[in-house]
Amino acid sequence: MNPAHPRPQEPSRLSDLPEHSAQSPLSVHALTVAYHRKPVIWDIDYDAPSNALVAIVGPNGAGKSTLIKACLGLAPVAAGRVEFWGEPLRQRRRRIAYVPQRESVDWDFPVSALDVVCMGRYAMIGWCRPVSRRHRDAARERLAQVGIADLADRQISQLSGGQQQRVFLARALAQEADLYLMDEPFAGVDAATERAIVETLRELKHAGKAVLCVHHDLQTVAEYFDEALLLNMRVVAAGPVAKVFTRENLQRTYGGRLTLLDEAGEAMARAGGA
Repeated sequence: MNPAHPRPQEPSRLSDLPEHSAQSPLSVHALTVAYHRKPVIWDIDYDAPSNALVAIVGPNGAGKSTLIKACLGLAPVAAGRVEFWGEPLRQRRRRIAYVPQRESVDWDFPVSALDVVCMGRYAMIGWCRPVSRRHRDAARERLAQVGIADLADRQISQLSGGQQQRVFLARALAQEADLYLMDEPFAGVDAATERAIVETLRELKHAGKAVLCVHHDLQTVAEYFDEALLLNMRVVAAGPVAKVFTRENLQRTYGGRLTLLDEAGEAMARAGGA
């Protein structure tokens, strides 16, 4: 290379790029994830808003769960960068909580609901140290917050699917994080649990937190969330629900699955008239 024309240096921080901000709880730049050389998500650019509830929406196989896992270092990244409040994951990990898909968890592990929630306190407790009464009390408060305080001593294998989902939500709350990444928290839960989760999400927003939630029910996006990230391997649209959650963008995202789109359109119309 000609020394008179040195190669431009890559910015050391995403916030040095005009499209990204160090104030964003999550910034993704040119992120690509591939398995066996087949891209799952490709060239993703996105800045998550602060103090908002964001639905990550797209068809099966669109890369929604992969995006969250890649941001958390749980999936191999082929290219691109991710920052949290302008810093890499390792420097902000304590400010981030993750709720995985319920199907990915070994529910036969012999621990109680309270034990699981206490796991969310480990960053404050310290590894290999006993869980003090203060932290157990804090964990019980989180179980009460999601409506299952009476199940604290129940083995997790003995809980229903909705109760298990509430336990993992309580564990995330116990971390006292500022950003919550949730992978389909509403999947397979009963109506009471769904209402409890929605109320918890709204409490988090009221407390100034940010939530990114993989969500599959298009009919409730406008009711539950402030913003939407429409994803199908690449970002189709992102922004306030009222602006980006349109029939045109949904057709681009889902490839014209008209029955699904019509149902979503009806739900949007109802929300607009409420």
